Amino acid sequence: MAAMKKWRLAVLGGLAAAMAATLRSGPPAEVAVEGDRLVVRLRGLNQMWALRRQVAVPRSAVRGARAEARPPRPPFRVPGTYLPGVITAGTFRGRGRRELWAVHRAKEVLVIDLDGERAPFDRLVVEVADPAAAAAAVSAS
Repeated sequence: MAAMKKWRLAVLGGLAAAMAATLRSGPPAEVAVEGDRLVVRLRGLNQMWALRRQVAVPRSAVRGARAEARPPRPPFRVPGTYLPGVITAGTFRGRGRRELWAVHRAKEVLVIDLDGERAPFDRLVVEVADPAAAAAAVSAS
């Protein structure tokens, strides 16, 4: 019984350390336009929390991009990580759409609306270093 408690404490301690390292590592995502594709790459341990490394969609599937205040709460999580106010990462479904989130504690995020017919998601909500500049770069392409 004592060995089981130590094992649980070790796992919880490891997860807490990984979460702390993630939050110190900077924005969880990078957005780039590469040829005819929009690529969102998750950085570091955010790949583990979101269970995904990147998302690449055709530029023709991008309906729009904007910087906006962080939405209050994502729809239902399947699969991913959600600790309110700390980290939101992974695939979320609800309200008739499928979304990818990669956000830590940011007050402003980049929201990219996609054509769900030609892309794996209907919307991407990601924290980047400069959401306004990223939105302009995505919209200009």
